[in-house]
Amino acid sequence: MSEYDFEPIRGLPEVPPEGEDILWQGAPDAWTLACQAFHVRAAAAYLAVMLLWRVASGLSGGEAPLKAIAAAASVAPLALVALTLLVFLGWLNSRSTVYTITSRRVVLRFGAAFTKAINIPFPIIESAALKLYGEGAGDLALTLKAPNKIAFLQLWPHARPWKVGAPQPTLRGLSDARAVADILATAMKSEVDIELVNPAPAGRGQTGGALGPAPQAA
Repeated sequence: MSEYDFEPIRGLPEVPPEGEDILWQGAPDAWTLACQAFHVRAAAAYLAVMLLWRVASGLSGGEAPLKAIAAAASVAPLALVALTLLVFLGWLNSRSTVYTITSRRVVLRFGAAFTKAINIPFPIIESAALKLYGEGAGDLALTLKAPNKIAFLQLWPHARPWKVGAPQPTLRGLSDARAVADILATAMKSEVDIELVNPAPAGRGQTGGALGPAPQAA
């Protein structure tokens, strides 16, 4: 029996009301989430520098090369365990997450130990920002209209990094982020006065576009 067996529809706490259609469902890519949310690459680089520093420190202290290398290698398993844990967290969060876009709202279902389902109706979304990481992967962050607010810790890791004071629910690690942004843009246009701004392709780590209020006619 799965902890999600209570869901009438995968990723949703209840059956959508009549007239509301599911347009898209997906989950974060495990490796992208591990790199962007749990910083596997940064951690690997840091640990590699520390191991090299241990070798250099031993050599400068008069140790034989083989002894200095062996000393560094003795702590390498601990570094490998740490990196494996970060990758596992990325996989676990990917496995327990389902993002849903319907014709009226965005739903984030996540939580490996304690399942949460956060409903975000289109009318409370002020804007959305797309950030691409390369090869089509990226994040889609939602800015909520005041006074609507969801605590950063309640959202994490499905929150835009560093936006602690004004948390932004984020669909993270999307394999085809631009396609998902287009689906959201189309769905929101039918519900609220909004349009896709700056939809031009972006390079790695750059903003790829944003959804914002449609400009008023002069």
